[in-house]
Amino acid sequence: MVFNSLHLAIIVFLVAAAIFAVSPLVIAALIAPRNRGGDYKMPYECGVKPLGRAWDHFGFNYHVYALIFIAFDVDILYLYPVGVSYRNLFGWLPLAELTFFLFFVLLAVLYFNAKGVFQWPRRIQS
Repeated sequence: MVFNSLHLAIIVFLVAAAIFAVSPLVIAALIAPRNRGGDYKMPYECGVKPLGRAWDHFGFNYHVYALIFIAFDVDILYLYPVGVSYRNLFGWLPLAELTFFLFFVLLAVLYFNAKGVFQWPRRIQS
């Protein structure tokens, strides 16, 4: 293999990419403020100082609802192109495929409902 200008250009661009990737980290480490006191470790809530037990984390149920929302949102993203192009399709096969897909979405909803995912737990404040 002969070393030519293409190899040199690749090496130069890889080195330049590494410099561009590392330089912001180095610059931030050099010029970042070193103050670690005061409100540094306080949780940030939209610019307002938190009241009460602000160190409590969100319950796991919030994350489960977010994941379920994303899952069903992706399902809707699959259904939109089908709805747009459905009038151009012929035969029973597209209808069968859509019914098959919606059957599994419905099966997922029934499974989540049986597991109690859609039941919001009520926390008693003491």
